[in-house]
Amino acid sequence: MATIPITKRGAEKLKEELQRLKTVDRPWVINAIAEARAQGDLSENAEYDAAKDRQGFIEGRIAEIEGKLSAAQIIDPAELDAGGRVVFGATVELEDEDSGAAVTYQIVGEDEADLKLGLVNISSPIARALIGKEEGDVAEVQAPGGTKRFEIVAVRYA
Repeated sequence: MATIPITKRGAEKLKEELQRLKTVDRPWVINAIAEARAQGDLSENAEYDAAKDRQGFIEGRIAEIEGKLSAAQIIDPAELDAGGRVVFGATVELEDEDSGAAVTYQIVGEDEADLKLGLVNISSPIARALIGKEEGDVAEVQAPGGTKRFEIVAVRYA
């Protein structure tokens, strides 16, 4: 299995979710199944069916998170020293050459991406265009509205 890059913060979030699923959600759904079973005929018991469905979701999510964590390559951006180049985990300040608008993105793993928070997936078009570039370089990104050009103003590892 190939390794999956993830920031230290992203790994901690996954570990917290895994802990909650195992210690809170799983026992709750087991109890809900037991209560539904106690009501008698399972063939027409909607609560039993709903609890079993929820159990399937929880067990699937636990397996998914455990798989991701076992294949994860945890990267702490604060410990990076890429000589000013844009790499996974780097925070990049950009300026749109057309509008002059400034944006800041951190390049993160798939599970961490949230554009509203400025966290872009490593496999997104903008991240792929930025990887390997340095401060002062111009990155061209193929966007739905055409090619956008961004100048890299600063690269930080935090």
